[in-house]
Amino acid sequence: MRIEDEHKLDFADVLIRPKRSTLKSRKDVDLNRTYTFRHSQKAYKGIPIMAANMDGVGTIEIALALQKHGLFTCLVKTITVDDLRPHIENLDAEHFAISTGTNMQDFENLKTILEAYPKIQFICIDVANGYSEHFGHFVHKVRSTFPNHTIIAGNVVTADMTQELILRGADIVKVGIGPGSVCTTRIQTGVGYPQLSAIIECAEAAHGLGAHIISDGGCTCPGDVAKAFGGGADFVMLGGMFAGHDEGGGHIILEKRNTGLVDLQTNEPIYEEKSFVKFYGMSSKTAMEKNYGEVAEYRSSEGKTVKLPYRGQVNSTVLDILGGLRSTCTYVGARHLKELSRSTTFVRVARQFNQVFGNGKDS
Repeated sequence: MRIEDEHKLDFADVLIRPKRSTLKSRKDVDLNRTYTFRHSQKAYKGIPIMAANMDGVGTIEIALALQKHGLFTCLVKTITVDDLRPHIENLDAEHFAISTGTNMQDFENLKTILEAYPKIQFICIDVANGYSEHFGHFVHKVRSTFPNHTIIAGNVVTADMTQELILRGADIVKVGIGPGSVCTTRIQTGVGYPQLSAIIECAEAAHGLGAHIISDGGCTCPGDVAKAFGGGADFVMLGGMFAGHDEGGGHIILEKRNTGLVDLQTNEPIYEEKSFVKFYGMSSKTAMEKNYGEVAEYRSSEGKTVKLPYRGQVNSTVLDILGGLRSTCTYVGARHLKELSRSTTFVRVARQFNQVFGNGKDS
């Protein structure tokens, strides 16, 4: 047993210090990034914000909506050839990835999809625990089988495993264990790493090898997205922030809630109708029963199921996130998103914002 005494940071532990800026308007900020990936040597250009490969988030409809803004989507693992067929001509190959697990059935499904649709460029190899030797072998196997594809692999949270996955064939490493809004890994296992420190340390390791990272999980607002980029993330992946929208395909739940008010004429309680959408972690009981029929007896649920307020079309959320990110750039003088990390100075704080009237967002 050993203890690391160095203080590690989450998004809530810091704010970004403003700096003198010559930018006149948020319109002057360019959020596009251009990358060339280490192994595939493929070029990418877009706004490097990703929808997570989660039910209700990593859907084809979300991908079609986000690509209009230059954003990226990692499709859920359960996508099949038949699911893609009606949409493949409309999907921009530079802005979505096919996701896979690491068992033989997953690999066969991946091969089937990529043989049917060779224009697909990105593969996301996704497991909760990227530290297993089996995972490293699988990444190498996929790289050997598909040498020209851009491979995303994770999740890990430390520099050593970031480097290991890159050397095994990953172009982009997914960083994050336990920070997600519907993830209970830290509760069930006691394992995790504060997300901002994980980004800083893994980004340094990846960039030293000419590779890239994704910050996956922990963002609750546009300010957190900005902090992830400020910490050195090349991409930021969002789950809960993209959940609850029409394009996610979830069933809308209508509920009547007592307002606590009374109609003065009838003396009856006044109710209001609210709409919700179910959202759950991909290691939750809900997800495992939906996708695999049961929770295997050798494991436990490491996710939770919640009801989110129904949020309509995803377009308004995208504009809110991008607007916040542009505003961050104007505060620190970053004309281009690529300048944000070197323009960022983090200040450790005890409180993020004044919560006397709620969470600070317009209703």
